[in-house]
Amino acid sequence: MMKTLLVVATVLALVAGTYFADKATRVKPKTAVPADTVLKADNPNPDDRKTGLPEPELTLKDLDGNNISLSEYKGKVVLVNFWATWCEPCQVEIPWLIEMQEKYGPRGFVILGIALDEEGKSVVAPYVAKERFDVNGQKLPMSYKILIGNDDAADKFGGLFGYPTSILISRDGKQIKRVTGMISQEEMSKAVESQL
Repeated sequence: MMKTLLVVATVLALVAGTYFADKATRVKPKTAVPADTVLKADNPNPDDRKTGLPEPELTLKDLDGNNISLSEYKGKVVLVNFWATWCEPCQVEIPWLIEMQEKYGPRGFVILGIALDEEGKSVVAPYVAKERFDVNGQKLPMSYKILIGNDDAADKFGGLFGYPTSILISRDGKQIKRVTGMISQEEMSKAVESQL
């Protein structure tokens, strides 16, 4: 009986500690920063400091083994979404991304999902082929371009502080919004619409 209570107390303490550590270190999404805003060097939010920078030179392989360069999408509004198959918040926002791609794609909007699973294509390709997501009552596959990422790709965007991380890039190749953690569908939709 005493051992059981000790085990239960230990488990509860670990769960509580994990919850509070996660809550204390989680970065909350910020509102959009207009592209012409001058950012202060002492701004404590690392996402805001990267806003306004030009898109990096980046070429990655898609699931078919083709080289895809970010520069190919100049003239389009691009949402770069760093994610992983094991990331639960990533899975929550995938249906929103599918919906956004369908809604805004015809107007010049593109989502590039950069998968950062350590195992690479061997894990990502089966996941993308198999998984279906509930989008407005329909079970749909990931309908946007998936690329196999790496640490170098993340570093070119200034590093990541968590998964998912999304960067919105304007038609002229400027990073105009960055969100670490799960996006707000409404907030990101407004940011995309403002660029179309």
